[in-house]
Amino acid sequence: MALDTRVLQADEWDVWYDHLELAFGGVPETPDERALYRDLTEPERSLGVWDGGTCVGSAGAFSFRLSVPGGALVPAAGVTMVGVAPTHRRRGVLTSLMRRQLDDIREGGEPLAVLTASEPEIYGRFGYGTGAYALSVEIDTTRVRLAVPPGTDQVRLRLVDPEKALADCERVYAALVAGRPGMPARRPGWERLGLLDPEPRREGASPLKCVVAEDAEGGVTGYARYRVKPDWEQSGSDGKVQVEDVDALHPAAYAALWRYLFEIDLTWTVRAYGRPADDALLHLASDVRRMRTRQRDALHVRLVDLPAALEARTYAAALDVVLEVEDAFCPWNTGRWRLTAQADGEVRCARTADAADLALSVRELGSAYLGGITLTSLAAAGRVRELRAGALSRASRAFAGEVAPWLPHGF
Repeated sequence: MALDTRVLQADEWDVWYDHLELAFGGVPETPDERALYRDLTEPERSLGVWDGGTCVGSAGAFSFRLSVPGGALVPAAGVTMVGVAPTHRRRGVLTSLMRRQLDDIREGGEPLAVLTASEPEIYGRFGYGTGAYALSVEIDTTRVRLAVPPGTDQVRLRLVDPEKALADCERVYAALVAGRPGMPARRPGWERLGLLDPEPRREGASPLKCVVAEDAEGGVTGYARYRVKPDWEQSGSDGKVQVEDVDALHPAAYAALWRYLFEIDLTWTVRAYGRPADDALLHLASDVRRMRTRQRDALHVRLVDLPAALEARTYAAALDVVLEVEDAFCPWNTGRWRLTAQADGEVRCARTADAADLALSVRELGSAYLGGITLTSLAAAGRVRELRAGALSRASRAFAGEVAPWLPHGF
C-alpha cells in the first residue's frame, strides 16, 4: 500500500501525537503538557504520513515572528514535531515531509525556517545550518562570587506565584525580543510553556518558583523561574538550584536575580541550561573556571527565500558582495546573488551574472544569518571559499552581530 502524506485533520490529532511520542521514545507526556501542545498545534501547518490507518510520520510548523540583526521581526516557520516510525525508516518518509514542508513555507511567504534538533546531523542535508549555540553552566557557589554592577543593592526582589506573575514576566520578555537575534515574539498561548511543571521534569526538586525584580515604583524589571532540589551528605546540606529562566531589562536587575539564586539557603550548586553563548553571567562571575560551562548547538536556521531573508536583516558595515550559493534541496535559491548593504541600513539582494566573490551553500548562510557565527570561521573549516581577495573579511564583519543569538523555548 502506498504511503499517504496529507495535512492533519483536527480529529486525527491524538493518533498523530501518539505516533510522535513513540518516535521520541514512547514515554507519554503528562496531561497538562499534552493539552498545551494540542492547543498550540496549527493543524493546517501539520503533516502526517499514513500507512493505511496508522500514522508513521509527522512534521509540523509554528507561525513565528523571529528577531534578526537590526531588530526586525521576520515571519518564520518554527519546524517541530518531526518523527518517523521505526518500522518505516529508510523509505523516504522524512525527505518527503521536508520537501512538502519547505514548499509550503515558501508558498506562504515566510523567508525563514528554524528548528531545534534532537539529532542535529539530520537536518544539514535539508539546508539547515547551526545558527546559534546554547550555554549550560553548573556553578559551585561556594567558590564563585558575583561582581555586581552599581545599583544592584537597590533592586527589590519579591517571591511570587509563577502564575500570578506571568503577565509581568511576559512584558519583560517582549521588551527584550528586538535586541537579541533568534528570539521569537510569542504568540498567545506560548507563555504557558514557561509554567509547565510536570512531576517528571522536577527530578525530585520543588515545584516551580518565581522571583521578580522591581524598581522603586514597583514595576517588574526582571524575573527568574527555578526549582530547588534538596540533598544532604554526612557533612550537611548539598542542595541544588535548577534555573529555568532569567530575564531582565537592565544589568542591576539581572545581577540581583543571579545573586539571589546563588544565595538560596542550603544549596551549593546552581545549574542553568539554554543560556546565550555570551551570557553576561560569564562576566559577573569571579571564577569562570568553577562554572563548568558546556556549549551545544541550539537553533538551526534555513533560508527558504534567500533574497527576502538577506534583505530582512541589517549589516554591521557597508557591503557589496556577490555570493555563489548552492542549494540542492531548494534549487530556487541556487545561483549568484549580489548583496549590497548601505550605511543607512538599506539592503538589496538580487540575481546577478557578475563574477562571484564567495562560494558557499545555503547551510553556511543559515549559520551566519543571525550574526553569532562568522563567515571566517566557516571558511577556516573549508565551508566557505573566497574567490576575490578581501571579500571574506569584509563580508564576515558585515554579517557579524553585536550579541549572540538566543535559543527559543518549546519547539
